[in-house]
Amino acid sequence: MNLKLKIWRQANASVRGKFENYVVRDITPDMSFLEMLDVLNEDLLSRGEIPVAFDHDCREGICGSCGFLINGVAHGGQKGTTVCQLAMRFFKDGDSLTLEPWRAQSFPLVRDLAVNRSAFDRIIQSGGYISAPTGGAPDANTILVPKEIADSAFDAAACIGCGACVAACPNSSAMLFTAAKVHQLNLLPQGQPQRDQRSLSMIVAMEEEGFGGCTNHRECEAVCPKDIPIQFIGQMNRELTRALRHGERKFAHVTRDAEPAEVKR
Repeated sequence: MNLKLKIWRQANASVRGKFENYVVRDITPDMSFLEMLDVLNEDLLSRGEIPVAFDHDCREGICGSCGFLINGVAHGGQKGTTVCQLAMRFFKDGDSLTLEPWRAQSFPLVRDLAVNRSAFDRIIQSGGYISAPTGGAPDANTILVPKEIADSAFDAAACIGCGACVAACPNSSAMLFTAAKVHQLNLLPQGQPQRDQRSLSMIVAMEEEGFGGCTNHRECEAVCPKDIPIQFIGQMNRELTRALRHGERKFAHVTRDAEPAEVKR
């Protein structure tokens, strides 16, 4: 089949970009969307033109590298599917497709359809760790985890950090991503020592990166290729309340221990 493509082309963030029109021919239904773009780029290279830049790595829906808007919808709109897993059988001969990069201030454009999502890395680095003794690997049954807790933690850990939630949200919020990363560690026994500090640090980091707030549009949940539920955002808000409450208690303890003379003054 043949397709008409309208693709955003921009050399870097400091220059103006524009849409360019292309036609790709002889696309088979079994190709993935990225394989279709490979065909386009091979044609562009054969004509001495600059290929379209887009992020990719594993092409198996695992790494979260790929991702852009297809006709205004992150990853193309097929539920639970990344761009690299999106088969061309979902399109028809002669379809017109518009491709754009993620549109978010916190995801500065690198080139064409590729954006810089290192803000996600900094959120994780701010608190995405646990205290664990070094040495040999402990026995798998040393710390027992209830099945419901383990299942919920695994659901949160499924987040691949592709950024679709940010791109789909009218506020460019990263609440779903951050909530998933907070949730997966805060639930487990190994994550308890840093639980409060992790919640505070990651939420503060998210705010500092310039992401917007959540106003319950639920667009993030709708386009997430791993079906991360919006309930995790509510859980993160409870974790924040818990962390702030515990912090107030610590402050109150310090105040009570102050010398009477200081209090009288």
